[in-house]
Parts: sequence; C-alpha cells; structure tokens
Amino acid sequence: MRKVVAAGSILVDKINEIGAYPKAGELTQIRALSRAPGGLVPNTGCDIHILDPEIPVAAFGAVGDDDDGRFAVAELKRRGLDTAGVVVKPAATSFTDVMSVPGGERTFFTYPGASADWGFDDFPFERVAAGDIVLLGYFLLLAKIDAGDGLKILKELNRRGVETAIDLVSENSDRYGLVRECLPYVDHLIVNEIEAARIAGTEGELKDVAEKLFELGVRKRVIIHMPEKGVSLLKDGTWTETLSVKLPKGFIKGKTGAGDAFCAGCLVGIFNGLPEREILDLGGVAAVGALSAPGAVDGMRSAAELKKLISTF
Repeated sequence: MRKVVAAGSILVDKINEIGAYPKAGELTQIRALSRAPGGLVPNTGCDIHILDPEIPVAAFGAVGDDDDGRFAVAELKRRGLDTAGVVVKPAATSFTDVMSVPGGERTFFTYPGASADWGFDDFPFERVAAGDIVLLGYFLLLAKIDAGDGLKILKELNRRGVETAIDLVSENSDRYGLVRECLPYVDHLIVNEIEAARIAGTEGELKDVAEKLFELGVRKRVIIHMPEKGVSLLKDGTWTETLSVKLPKGFIKGKTGAGDAFCAGCLVGIFNGLPEREILDLGGVAAVGALSAPGAVDGMRSAAELKKLISTF
C-alpha cells in the first residue's frame, strides 16, 4: 500500500511559561511546564494523517534511550503513525527549551541530540517502495544530513522509484548550497519565499525564482508559500496561484508549525492526485488549522472539518 514517510528531525519541545524574560544576571520564575513532540516528523507527519486518516504515514528518525525519546515515540503512535522506522541512539533525544512569555513571544534553545546523528546508515530503505512519497528534513539543521547523507538518501530513493520532497529551516547564511546540490533528486520542493530565493540564489518575481529552481534540477513541482498566497510551477510550465484564507480578527493563536502544516496539506493533495489549485488550497486550509492553536499540531483537524470551519468566516 502506498504511503507517505516523514523522515528526519524528531525532538521534544519543552515549553516554560514565564512572566518576563530576564536580563543577564537576573532570575525569573517558571510558572508552568509542558512538553510536546516537535520537528519535521511529528509536525508534518501527524498533520498529514490528521488531515486525511486514509493515508498511511510512517515516521523515520532517531531518538535517545530516555524519557523524552519514549514520550516522542508514544505520541507518534498515539497519533496514528508507524514508528517501526525510528531508531534509538546512545545520544540524548533532541530537544528545544522554549521560553514563552505573555503575548506569544518565545525564545528557543535547541540541543541537536540524536537527530543530528541520524543519516544514511539509519534509513530503513527496505520499508519504502516505488510510489511512496518521502519527505526528508530539516536540511540546515541535521549534521549528518547536511554533511552529505541527505544527498545520498535522495539518490537512493530516486533509484528505487520513490517520490521525494524536502524541507529546511530558514537560515541567514551561505549554506544553501547544501540544499541546491540535492535539487536534481527532489520531485516536490515546498518552501517559503525566503527559502526559495536563497536556494535559487536570486530574488524577484516568484515565477522567476521557481523557474530558476527548475533550472537547478527540481524534477516535478515547485511550491512557494507566503502569508498572503501560495504558488505552484510544474515542470511543463503550468503556473497556479491561490490567495490565503482571510482570517477573522483574533483567530490566530500561534504561528508555530504553520509552514509544516502547509507542506502537509500540499503533500496530501499530491498523494491523492488532486489538481494543482486544490493542492494549494489544501495547503492553505491546513495552515489555518495550525494557526488556530498555540502548538504545532494542536489545532489540526481533518480537511473536511477545516473546510467547514473556514466556510463560517
């Protein structure tokens, strides 16, 4: 049976609610503690399965042999993902300490942990088959993936007839060449407008940037999303634009995971063979789900439920 695989970053977000961020040398009290799985695999993988429970989703990645690792895997299983492809490493599970202050401002401290040590030798190629879609990421965050293992994984997936997509973190650096060299092995590139321009090495009209990404090797589809719209360019030159949903005042409860949600919605549409406009619309619908709650996955609902919600705006 065809499936989607979310492969790469698995971590635990440890959320510390504080009254105010202290200056150097000062103390502040943590008022409440919570944690949630984060990273590409929990965020995008869970979103896909929630949006369309008929799509089997497998999780590939690494955790540590610790309480955080067991928590992350248990949460993935609870949300319906197949976790047989998650390996246990001797390193601690990757985590991010989030300092959250009233008004929604957050500061992040991340520990690379087990995910940084996950790479080609850990990838369970025997668990994928022709026709599957594998989303790999985050590039620019995972040490082994950025050191060449990401490119090796994509090449091997291409050889096996598996469709590929990648995701990355937005970084103000000159490291986007690491992503650029992978493009000839990427079927579906789904990124925001900043990432698209930095990978392409050029700025300008979105269509010009998308065309440059095809020149650099993308195989089937470039999708670029930004707050006001989503656009798509296919290999045959077909160009599609859709405007974002106009949200009621006060609707947005948090922006964490909105990009992951848009990617998840698009992959659901691609997996189901929907027309390009419907693919982009589904990405926008999924982003609305992410924006409706503070956590990355907390607000996600089925595509039908989200469309019904949007119809009331």
